[in-house]
Amino acid sequence: MSDPAASNPLGVLWDMDGTLLDSEKLWDIPLYEYAEKLGGTLSLETRERMVGTNVPTTMRLLFADVGIEPSADDLADGAAWISRRTEEVFRAGLPWRPGAAEALRAVRASGVPMALVTSTERALTEVALDTIGRDLFDVTVCGDEVDGLNKPLPEPYLKAARLLGVDAASCVAIEDSPTGVAAAVAAGCTVLVVPCDVEVEAGERRIFRDSLVGVDLDVLKAL
Repeated sequence: MSDPAASNPLGVLWDMDGTLLDSEKLWDIPLYEYAEKLGGTLSLETRERMVGTNVPTTMRLLFADVGIEPSADDLADGAAWISRRTEEVFRAGLPWRPGAAEALRAVRASGVPMALVTSTERALTEVALDTIGRDLFDVTVCGDEVDGLNKPLPEPYLKAARLLGVDAASCVAIEDSPTGVAAAVAAGCTVLVVPCDVEVEAGERRIFRDSLVGVDLDVLKAL
């Protein structure tokens, strides 16, 4: 008789913004405010391109959108301002995506190793973990911990798998954005895609679901 555990994923790798937390809308606040500080208006098209990216990429997109060629100091100052403002917004309250809190606990209870893999930098991730719960993850990989090899490159997911001591190709990643999905697919993961604010195209190793409601290890085993 075959071992039913043999088909279990060896790790479950969770994105944060837009996947676990409905926080992309909270990021809107500092991003639109900073564009106004620069004398411009952040376009919806550029805002959508920012979803799932890291801070340096976001800053370059923002300055380009308002027509300013930034210096290194401009980029650093802008990133610091947005980080401070985002922390204020995060501390005021972080909303969960539907079913996310229950799905996290259900998969955690199964005993499968879990990682949080986010483009958000460590300082803000720590604020978010006050809501999510640090004890739910064996490791966390943040946007400032991958040597600039951020999503959509595979390194964030590859690093998470290395830290868990498993093969990324034997893991399930859970994502909401094109950028994050591209990173997880490139790392070799099977991806459960739960789109939030931006449409994600169909493709290899991508299984779509409307929400995380009802997701547990049995659902992930069936992917």
